[in-house]
Amino acid sequence: MNDDKSYKEYLADITTFIFDVDGVLTDGTISVTTDGEMLRTMNIKDGFALKTAIDAGFNLCIISGGSNEGVRKRLAGLGIKDIFLGAHNKIEQLTDYLNKHNLSKSQVLYMGDDIPDYPVMKLVGLPCCPQDAVPEIKAISKYVSHRSGGKGAVRDVIEQVLKVQNKWTGNFNAKYD
Repeated sequence: MNDDKSYKEYLADITTFIFDVDGVLTDGTISVTTDGEMLRTMNIKDGFALKTAIDAGFNLCIISGGSNEGVRKRLAGLGIKDIFLGAHNKIEQLTDYLNKHNLSKSQVLYMGDDIPDYPVMKLVGLPCCPQDAVPEIKAISKYVSHRSGGKGAVRDVIEQVLKVQNKWTGNFNAKYD
Protein backbone atom coordinates (compact mmCIF):
# COMPACT_ATOMS: atom_id res chain seq x y z
CA MET A 1 0.00 0.00 0.00
CA ASN A 2 1.50 3.30 -0.97
CA ASP A 3 1.43 5.65 1.98
CA ASP A 4 3.70 8.50 2.98
CA LYS A 5 3.95 7.15 6.53
CA SER A 6 6.20 4.26 7.49
CA TYR A 7 4.28 1.39 9.10
CA LYS A 8 6.30 2.04 12.28
CA GLU A 9 4.52 5.37 12.69
CA TYR A 10 1.24 3.48 13.19
CA LEU A 11 2.49 1.13 15.92
CA ALA A 12 2.10 3.56 18.81
CA ASP A 13 -1.63 3.98 18.09
CA ILE A 14 -2.49 0.27 18.04
CA THR A 15 -4.73 -0.92 20.89
CA THR A 16 -6.33 -3.83 19.07
CA PHE A 17 -5.09 -6.86 17.19
CA ILE A 18 -7.38 -8.77 14.84
CA PHE A 19 -6.19 -11.94 13.15
CA ASP A 20 -7.45 -14.37 10.57
CA VAL A 21 -6.67 -18.01 11.37
CA ASP A 22 -5.84 -20.10 8.30
CA GLY A 23 -2.70 -18.77 6.63
CA VAL A 24 -1.98 -16.36 9.51
CA LEU A 25 -2.08 -18.30 12.79
CA THR A 26 -1.54 -21.49 10.78
CA ASP A 27 0.51 -22.16 7.67
CA GLY A 28 -2.70 -22.80 5.74
CA THR A 29 -2.20 -26.56 5.66
CA ILE A 30 -5.10 -28.76 6.72
CA SER A 31 -4.63 -32.41 7.60
CA VAL A 32 -7.82 -34.42 7.19
CA THR A 33 -8.32 -37.52 9.33
CA THR A 34 -10.21 -40.59 8.12
CA ASP A 35 -13.15 -39.31 10.20
CA GLY A 36 -13.12 -36.06 8.23
CA GLU A 37 -11.75 -33.96 11.09
CA MET A 38 -9.59 -31.09 9.85
CA LEU A 39 -6.44 -30.55 11.90
CA ARG A 40 -4.34 -27.39 11.95
CA THR A 41 -0.96 -26.58 13.47
CA MET A 42 -0.25 -23.35 15.35
CA ASN A 43 3.07 -21.85 16.42
CA ILE A 44 3.69 -21.80 20.17
CA LYS A 45 5.62 -18.51 19.88
CA ASP A 46 2.59 -16.90 18.26
CA GLY A 47 0.56 -18.20 21.22
CA PHE A 48 2.99 -16.66 23.69
CA ALA A 49 2.74 -13.30 21.91
CA LEU A 50 -1.07 -13.43 21.88
CA LYS A 51 -1.14 -14.14 25.62
CA THR A 52 1.43 -11.41 26.26
CA ALA A 53 -0.66 -8.86 24.33
CA ILE A 54 -3.75 -9.76 26.36
CA ASP A 55 -1.80 -9.50 29.62
CA ALA A 56 -0.54 -6.07 28.49
CA GLY A 57 -4.14 -4.85 28.08
CA PHE A 58 -4.57 -5.04 24.31
CA ASN A 59 -7.85 -6.01 22.68
CA LEU A 60 -7.58 -9.25 20.74
CA CYS A 61 -10.06 -10.59 18.24
CA ILE A 62 -10.16 -13.46 15.78
CA ILE A 63 -12.26 -13.21 12.61
CA SER A 64 -12.11 -16.33 10.44
CA GLY A 65 -14.20 -17.97 7.79
CA GLY A 66 -13.20 -21.36 9.20
CA SER A 67 -15.23 -22.96 11.97
CA ASN A 68 -12.98 -25.52 13.66
CA GLU A 69 -13.88 -25.92 17.34
CA GLY A 70 -10.34 -27.07 18.17
CA VAL A 71 -9.13 -23.68 16.98
CA ARG A 72 -11.71 -21.96 19.22
CA LYS A 73 -10.57 -24.00 22.25
CA ARG A 74 -6.89 -23.22 21.64
CA LEU A 75 -7.50 -19.48 21.25
CA ALA A 76 -9.92 -19.30 24.19
CA GLY A 77 -7.31 -21.12 26.27
CA LEU A 78 -4.92 -18.24 25.57
CA GLY A 79 -7.51 -15.80 26.94
CA ILE A 80 -9.01 -14.53 23.70
CA LYS A 81 -12.69 -13.78 24.32
CA ASP A 82 -13.76 -12.40 20.94
CA ILE A 83 -13.52 -15.30 18.50
CA PHE A 84 -15.69 -15.13 15.40
CA LEU A 85 -15.48 -18.36 13.42
CA GLY A 86 -17.55 -19.09 10.32
CA ALA A 87 -17.46 -15.34 9.62
CA HIS A 88 -18.27 -14.88 5.97
CA ASN A 89 -18.90 -11.14 6.26
CA LYS A 90 -15.75 -9.94 7.97
CA ILE A 91 -16.71 -6.28 7.60
CA GLU A 92 -19.88 -6.89 9.63
CA GLN A 93 -17.87 -8.67 12.34
CA LEU A 94 -15.29 -5.85 12.40
CA THR A 95 -17.96 -3.16 12.64
CA ASP A 96 -19.79 -4.97 15.46
CA TYR A 97 -16.53 -5.51 17.34
CA LEU A 98 -15.43 -1.87 17.00
CA ASN A 99 -18.84 -0.63 18.14
CA LYS A 100 -18.97 -3.05 21.08
CA HIS A 101 -15.55 -1.89 22.34
CA ASN A 102 -15.88 1.76 21.26
CA LEU A 103 -12.76 1.57 19.06
CA SER A 104 -11.73 3.54 16.02
CA LYS A 105 -10.41 1.79 12.91
CA SER A 106 -7.10 3.64 13.28
CA GLN A 107 -6.41 1.70 16.51
CA VAL A 108 -6.65 -1.68 14.74
CA LEU A 109 -3.92 -3.89 13.33
CA TYR A 110 -5.47 -6.61 11.17
CA MET A 111 -3.39 -9.45 9.76
CA GLY A 112 -4.82 -11.43 6.87
CA ASP A 113 -3.38 -13.47 4.05
CA ASP A 114 -5.95 -14.07 1.32
CA ILE A 115 -8.78 -12.52 -0.70
CA PRO A 116 -11.51 -12.93 1.98
CA ASP A 117 -9.46 -10.55 4.17
CA TYR A 118 -9.15 -7.87 1.47
CA PRO A 119 -12.32 -5.82 2.19
CA VAL A 120 -11.79 -5.68 5.95
CA MET A 121 -8.08 -4.90 5.62
CA LYS A 122 -8.95 -1.80 3.55
CA LEU A 123 -10.79 -0.40 6.59
CA VAL A 124 -8.25 -0.68 9.43
CA GLY A 125 -5.41 1.56 10.50
CA LEU A 126 -2.63 -0.99 10.03
CA PRO A 127 -3.30 -3.82 7.56
CA CYS A 128 -0.53 -6.44 7.74
CA CYS A 129 0.18 -9.83 6.26
CA PRO A 130 2.59 -12.77 6.46
CA GLN A 131 5.33 -12.90 3.82
CA ASP A 132 3.54 -15.76 2.04
CA ALA A 133 0.24 -13.88 1.60
CA VAL A 134 -1.28 -13.59 -1.86
CA PRO A 135 -0.11 -10.62 -4.00
CA GLU A 136 -3.40 -8.72 -3.68
CA ILE A 137 -3.09 -8.72 0.12
CA LYS A 138 0.57 -7.75 0.04
CA ALA A 139 -0.35 -4.81 -2.20
CA ILE A 140 -2.72 -3.30 0.40
CA SER A 141 -0.62 -4.13 3.48
CA LYS A 142 1.28 -1.37 5.21
CA TYR A 143 3.53 -4.07 6.66
CA VAL A 144 4.51 -7.46 5.22
CA SER A 145 6.13 -9.63 7.88
CA HIS A 146 9.38 -11.40 7.09
CA ARG A 147 7.70 -14.49 8.63
CA SER A 148 5.19 -16.83 6.99
CA GLY A 149 1.74 -17.62 8.32
CA GLY A 150 1.91 -20.12 11.18
CA LYS A 151 5.66 -19.54 11.39
CA GLY A 152 5.87 -16.48 13.64
CA ALA A 153 4.18 -13.70 11.63
CA VAL A 154 1.74 -13.04 14.48
CA ARG A 155 4.57 -12.91 17.02
CA ASP A 156 6.42 -10.51 14.70
CA VAL A 157 3.67 -7.87 14.59
CA ILE A 158 2.67 -8.19 18.24
CA GLU A 159 6.25 -7.93 19.42
CA GLN A 160 6.86 -4.82 17.28
CA VAL A 161 3.77 -3.03 18.64
CA LEU A 162 4.50 -3.95 22.25
CA LYS A 163 8.16 -2.91 21.95
CA VAL A 164 7.25 0.50 20.50
CA GLN A 165 4.79 0.98 23.38
CA ASN A 166 7.32 -0.28 25.99
CA LYS A 167 5.04 -3.18 26.93
CA TRP A 168 6.99 -6.13 25.53
CA THR A 169 9.42 -6.98 28.29
CA GLY A 170 7.19 -5.82 31.10
CA ASN A 171 7.95 -7.81 34.20
CA PHE A 172 8.78 -11.16 32.63
CA ASN A 173 10.98 -12.24 35.51
CA ALA A 174 8.07 -12.13 37.93
CA LYS A 175 5.70 -13.91 35.53
CA TYR A 176 7.89 -16.62 34.11
CA ASP A 177 10.57 -17.55 36.66
